[in-house]
Amino acid sequence: MLSEERHQRIVNFVTERQSSTIQQLMEELGASESTVRRDLAELDSAGLLVKVYGGAVAKNLIFDSKDASVESRKVVNHDAKVCIARYAASLIQDNDFVYLDAGTTTELMIDFLPKHKVVFVTNGFSHAKKLSEAGFLTYILGGEIKLDTESIVGEEALGSLSKYHFTKGFWGTNGINVNSGFSTPDVKEALVKQTSMDHTQKKYVVSDSSKFSKVSCVTFAAFSDATIITANLENSAYRQYKNIIEVEQ
Repeated sequence: MLSEERHQRIVNFVTERQSSTIQQLMEELGASESTVRRDLAELDSAGLLVKVYGGAVAKNLIFDSKDASVESRKVVNHDAKVCIARYAASLIQDNDFVYLDAGTTTELMIDFLPKHKVVFVTNGFSHAKKLSEAGFLTYILGGEIKLDTESIVGEEALGSLSKYHFTKGFWGTNGINVNSGFSTPDVKEALVKQTSMDHTQKKYVVSDSSKFSKVSCVTFAAFSDATIITANLENSAYRQYKNIIEVEQ
């Protein structure tokens, strides 16, 4: 296959799906990984798509490559986040062993937690303080501090997670896309999210509608891996998916 034809097929494939992994392109084209990676680099340089970690996204897709500060994120869609957090907190029951991911919506959940006998593990250091003050037995992961998201990441955090088995878990995300799944800008943070999800029975992603149809640098879970709790869903096309719960604001 000529490179021009291959490039056009890649652009068409990515545009139609809005995003694609390198593996998907290899299967679609019958091409090697090195060929696909080279093609993506050339198409990115030409402005025909956006090359991301592990694949590519369509040019018209919103791409998020950097974490905003916690303080700035706390005021964005605050009312919707409160509704999402209240519903998510209601899902926690007696004797649950819960993982609570760092994030502004997951932090709001703490204000609505029922007074059950529940144990929490978190990588959010502000979360750990609030949970302890609320009277819950709380464990915080050890590791590297990431100030942008007020979270704990790194190898030590991953090692801590390997010994746990959670009944429920709640995560934040920077991007939600049917093909690219749940994504976040930072590799270390993505690994903590992925590992904690792997050790959880019931998985929930809590997110306001602004994160839908966005893709960030690193995917940490597939779209179908978790139930999404959201509010004011602007893109009605997502309402067809049974793993989305839209709460009323």
